[in-house]
Amino acid sequence: MIVKVKTSADVPSSEITPEWVYNSRREFMKVGAAGLAGAAALAFPGAEALAAQANPYAAPRNPKFVADPAVDPPNKLEEIAGFNNFYEFGTNKTDPAQYANKLTVKPWTVDVDGLCNKPGKYDVEKLVDFKQLEERVYRHRCVERWSMVMPWVGVPIKSVLDKCEPQAKAKYVEFHTLLRPSEMFGQKTSVLQWPYVEGLRMDEAMHPLAFMVVGLYGKVLPNQNGAPMRIHIPWKYGFKSGKSIVRIRFTDQMPKTTWAIQTPSEYGFWANVNPKVDHPRWSQARERRLPQPLTNRPTQLFNGYADQVASLYTGMDEKVLYF
Repeated sequence: MIVKVKTSADVPSSEITPEWVYNSRREFMKVGAAGLAGAAALAFPGAEALAAQANPYAAPRNPKFVADPAVDPPNKLEEIAGFNNFYEFGTNKTDPAQYANKLTVKPWTVDVDGLCNKPGKYDVEKLVDFKQLEERVYRHRCVERWSMVMPWVGVPIKSVLDKCEPQAKAKYVEFHTLLRPSEMFGQKTSVLQWPYVEGLRMDEAMHPLAFMVVGLYGKVLPNQNGAPMRIHIPWKYGFKSGKSIVRIRFTDQMPKTTWAIQTPSEYGFWANVNPKVDHPRWSQARERRLPQPLTNRPTQLFNGYADQVASLYTGMDEKVLYF
């Protein structure tokens, strides 16, 4: 298949410039690049309450999984909660923070099925051992060329999947996001095929870096960031990290994931961060670290985690690793 790669003349300015800057030029002129993120992040329902929230998940930080603060200082909670992708609440980066407060997250159950010995409907507390929570400071890289550093709270995905006892013939695991159009108005549109589905190969999901998240900055995970539980795969682009998970399915077939169905020429199953392979509409060689939208730094292979995960993909074609 021949994919037409757009030139700079073909790409709208909303894609060249980060969308939040593009949509906020007047604010950008008033407060400057450094202040824009903070101003935008605080302008959503519940922001003050979120900032003042106690720390119910004040888990110990795991020193094995901490980005170098001299190079990658963590973003502020308000920045992380105020700017993200969660199309179930709209396609603008600030939509989730504006509308996700309508989402009901208690009670919450997760259906487990497929090739496992312990299928069933699980309460979150049955899957996640809240006595074993830890904090990990991970880099987060979006395919749209922006990045953040997040102090997530959770447990290894492996600890969750082990409770379900996956069978030896299970080669992949799917994660399904909640389908509830009454509270997630973005699901009333056809922008994506709903519910949102992501998947990993079993060895990826069982890797020590792969994380099941229930908190952020020691606080309960905000709705807009995927409450009450989501995954984070730090060496992959952000769209691989499914949010508000309600189903885990073990399978021997590569899952048909949402973005791979929607735009197969741009978003494939693997989605490992690879600066040497361009997205069809832009280069992936560099990234912008928010909240400073004018920063421009080299993208690291596997988002800087190559020494830990490259062995998972020995012998695979570099382009396949991205697409």
